[in-house]
Amino acid sequence: MLAIGLLVDDAIVVVENVERLMTDEGLSPLEATRKSMTQITGALVGIGTVLTAVFIPMAFLDGSTGVIYRQFSVTIVAAMILSVIVALSLTPALCATLLRPVAKNSHGAGLNRFFGGFNRGYESVHKRYHSTVQRMLGRTGRNMIIYGGLATLMGVLFIRLPTSFLPAEDQGWMLVFVQTPVGATANRTNAVLDKVQDHFLNNESKLVDSVFTVQGFSFSGTGQNSGIGFVLLKDWDKRPHEDQSVAAIVGRAWGPFSQIKDGLAYPIVPPAVTELGTSSGFDFYLKDESGNGHEALIGARNQLLGMLSQDKRLNGVRPNGSEDSPQYRLDIDAARAAALGVSMDQVNETLGIAWGGRYIDDFIDRGKVKRVYIQSDAPFRMNPEDFNRWYVRSDAGMMVPVSAFSSAHWEFGAPELQRFNGGAAVNINGNSAPGVSSGLAMKIVEDAVAKLPPGYRVEWTGQSYEERAAGAQTPILYTMSLIIVFLALAALYESWIMPIPILLAVPLGIIGAVFATALRGLERDIYFQVGMLTTIGLASKNAILIVEFAKLNMDAGMELIEATMHAVHDRLRPIVMTSLAFGFGVLPLALAHGAGAGAQRAIGTGIFGGMIAGTIFGVLFVPVLFVFVQRLLGGRRAGS
Repeated sequence: MLAIGLLVDDAIVVVENVERLMTDEGLSPLEATRKSMTQITGALVGIGTVLTAVFIPMAFLDGSTGVIYRQFSVTIVAAMILSVIVALSLTPALCATLLRPVAKNSHGAGLNRFFGGFNRGYESVHKRYHSTVQRMLGRTGRNMIIYGGLATLMGVLFIRLPTSFLPAEDQGWMLVFVQTPVGATANRTNAVLDKVQDHFLNNESKLVDSVFTVQGFSFSGTGQNSGIGFVLLKDWDKRPHEDQSVAAIVGRAWGPFSQIKDGLAYPIVPPAVTELGTSSGFDFYLKDESGNGHEALIGARNQLLGMLSQDKRLNGVRPNGSEDSPQYRLDIDAARAAALGVSMDQVNETLGIAWGGRYIDDFIDRGKVKRVYIQSDAPFRMNPEDFNRWYVRSDAGMMVPVSAFSSAHWEFGAPELQRFNGGAAVNINGNSAPGVSSGLAMKIVEDAVAKLPPGYRVEWTGQSYEERAAGAQTPILYTMSLIIVFLALAALYESWIMPIPILLAVPLGIIGAVFATALRGLERDIYFQVGMLTTIGLASKNAILIVEFAKLNMDAGMELIEATMHAVHDRLRPIVMTSLAFGFGVLPLALAHGAGAGAQRAIGTGIFGGMIAGTIFGVLFVPVLFVFVQRLLGGRRAGS
């Protein structure tokens, strides 16, 4: 969509300028085309340079963020280069060949009712716009104060906009994690899974296609008390409304699942990118940096979970891993075993084979290769007392009972020891409540961890880690883009002054992108950043169309105000037409539904809002900015 809009914009600029010359000056199509290309070639090259320069830095970022950015960067830069080539070669040839001569100042005569009405309405708006700009140029100082207020408002809105990494996507399926108490039997876990299944097949039968549950396995661990459910939803065409999306289904499931007394069930939206974790929301490790020990770490985790569960801005905060469970510990007295002539290797080998089994060899049975395992029979490894049944051969060939050099007792411990970056840690997942951004949720977690005893810290992982990395790269990305745009324009115009009013027009577009995003309840994620960079390019494009013509008029001998007003008169129509074309092109993205709608809405909303604000504010304030900068820095010729 973006590439198509960029391809069309430059062609519209060429066609509109040729048509204007044919209408206002009565030139033939060939003469109008030749004159038009002398006027707008510099503007087309400047527009192509700006939009290319804006997106080039995106291709050099690292991590998963850089992978996403590169897809947009390569596509848009290639489309922009092709658009400029077509606008400088094919479009003029088509104009000279296909356009017909028109009467001077006809302004729609002979056209059908719709286009004639459009032209008459445009002429009325154009006259009011012309007089408005003339009055604004007479009060440059006052309007610069208004511009400063708009730029400040843009900064405030941008800072207050909630942050996230990727928007949640409706991928047509969801997960349910089930955890029953430690030591619960498989039947008890299956009963909870049956309640989960009944909820979706009965309460959400119109939206759910099928439910598949697994007992004994979960992404958070394995065991009889673990389970997971995969819920396949119906096609997006059968779920066209917001209350039928996967996020809405997950939200409705929290109530019934909280009533289940035999275990915990967590409905989960899958992550937007499959490899970045097992669920959406935040994902982190609580790391023990002071070596306080496992029991202290679990205590700190439980304290943290208690604080986070009381915060209504968070949902489904849960430990990701197997809970501590009863264990039977066998302690080997190495000194006594050595006195009896039993080596530790022999002890480990005997107990390992008896209780865990060992692969021995393969054999062929009726044409099939089968494996041979050695292991004690089930009745002799079912109870703790069965350890006393086993003997280990000593160095002297004597059989020594295991009970002669060992003791055993029950204890409560972790079935698995989690570590992160070389230190003991526990994994915790959770989600933000509806209307709360993931960035705010991460800030809440960090504030809660700061209240724990000393020695514990947050280590973000998965999608949360990428969100922090993307946030750190954002200022670098914007800074590099603006610097490259400034240098490119300075080289193009051979002036350090000309790029300034063009770049000052950028906040006028960004304020629309930020406001539209906030109005729809969206967040400042990666796709919003792509849309904002596009908005920078579009706002610069509109400014270039005015500034380029004002510069040409000044080079032709006009005074500053006269040159600016001529540029305003000639450039309003192509700005309006290109903005309308691009706006209608990205509108389907802003209104998208179904697979990938989250990313499309984030991009489309930001660009559409930025295009509207950039066009309305740009055509009013760019002339003021140009005159102000020329008077301030342009020297004697700009003093009039």
